[in-house]
Amino acid sequence: MQQSVCYRMSVNGMQLLMSIEAFRGKPYDDQSGAEISDWVKGATIGYGHLISRNEWNRSGDTYKQGITKVQAGALFEQDMAPFVKGVNNKVTADISQNQFDALVILTFNIGLGNLGSSSVLKLVNNPSAHTSYPSLEAAWKAWNKSQGKVMQGLVNRRNAEWKIYADNIYERW
Repeated sequence: MQQSVCYRMSVNGMQLLMSIEAFRGKPYDDQSGAEISDWVKGATIGYGHLISRNEWNRSGDTYKQGITKVQAGALFEQDMAPFVKGVNNKVTADISQNQFDALVILTFNIGLGNLGSSSVLKLVNNPSAHTSYPSLEAAWKAWNKSQGKVMQGLVNRRNAEWKIYADNIYERW
């Protein structure tokens, strides 16, 4: 059964994620943070918008000159759209706005494919589903590793996302 409401990200959710991603008007390498004038894998602009090689070739001059916060906001909404749609499509349980926001913020970080096969999604859709985790919170907070290592930044992010999901508290991590 599909959830009865089709959600959009709330203003609180969008503003929090935009503040975390932080505006950068000039293209930069997301690995080093250094400004770039030629495309590299990880070329980024605006609020965390990854620039593909094809997009750079089409719009590189535009990006080299920099973009405004308004342009970055439009790119961010475009980047968020598949995650908003994906969470709406994958969640079948009735959830609240803050729970939706938290799921989108999580999914923006871990990817739609990972959400789709996750214990998080199973437990959101069916709280009594059998998983290897004792609770939804434990399943959520297990997404704390990068390249097999627990990363404090991801621990902080998961804790903040969980506060949104469980307590409707939107705070930076």
